[in-house]
Order: sequence, then C-alpha cells, then structure tokens
Amino acid sequence: MDFVSIKGIIFIVAALVAVATSVLMVTRKNPIHSALWMIVTFFSMAVIYLLLNAQFIAVAQVMVYAGAIMMLILFVIMLVHMERGEAGDTGKPRRSAKTRIAWAVLTAILFVEVLFGALFFRMTGRIGVYPAAAVEKVGNVKTVGSLLYGQYLFPFEIASILLLVGIVGAVIIVRRK
Repeated sequence: MDFVSIKGIIFIVAALVAVATSVLMVTRKNPIHSALWMIVTFFSMAVIYLLLNAQFIAVAQVMVYAGAIMMLILFVIMLVHMERGEAGDTGKPRRSAKTRIAWAVLTAILFVEVLFGALFFRMTGRIGVYPAAAVEKVGNVKTVGSLLYGQYLFPFEIASILLLVGIVGAVIIVRRK
C-alpha cells in the first residue's frame, strides 16, 4: 500500500461513482430517476471535496445542491407532470436513422474533446490571490465567504434571481393548464 494511499483509493472510488451516476442520470428516461442519480453524483462530489480539504464546499455541496436544489427540481418535475411513456404512447414520431447517426457522431466528437482536454491539460502553477498558505491560516469558510460575498456578490445574486425566475416560470406554465 505504499504507492496507493487510502485517500487515493477513496478518490478513485468517488470519481468512478460520480462518472457512473452522471452517465446514469443522463441516460434515464424517467426524470425522477435522473434526479435521484444526480443526488448520488452530488454526494460523490462532496466526498471528493472532503479529500481536497475543502470542508466548507463539501458541506455546501450537500446542503445546497443535494438538499435544496434537488428538492426544487423534484418539486418542479412533479408539478409539471413530466411523465413520459414509450415513443408510441407520446404521439411523437420515432427519430430517423440519420438523426441517430448525427447524435452519435456529435457525442463521439464531444467525448474526444473531453478526453483530449483531460490528457493534455497542464497546471500553470500560477499563485492566486489566496494561496494555499493563506487559506490554511485564515480558514476555508472565511476565504470562501469573503470571495462569495465580496468579489463575486453580483454573479451570486444573479444566479439566485435566475433560480427564482425558473421557479416562477414553471408555476405559471402549470397554472395555465
């Protein structure tokens, strides 16, 4: 166990779980099942954040994403009634062979791009405003808080307004019917 530590094994397992559950999330036809797989993905990402000594981000990942956002998504899915049957039940025509080939080619291209980026990515080693020594001295929570509510306050507020608009839009769409 010299060359592989316990942290390394946990990281590999969490990364594999994150990749597998994200693929399952995308490939499920039932939106409720997709949302549940997304919750598992969020938890595995929280484990990865814990391994990187980012405890605040890990807790925020679980509380905000796996808790609040996923409950919101599940609520909207159930509110909008996104139940779908088989292709014959929906009244929509099946996709042609050309369309399926086009989607397969597009998927292959995107996969190659991600693989290329992962294989040839290089860290620049640039030291930012908050180097590791400064973060250890001040603490993760204070560093994230000062960045989130200081330098990035406007994008944070815009994101919250966009989420609110999405909720109101879903409720309005359902109310019309």
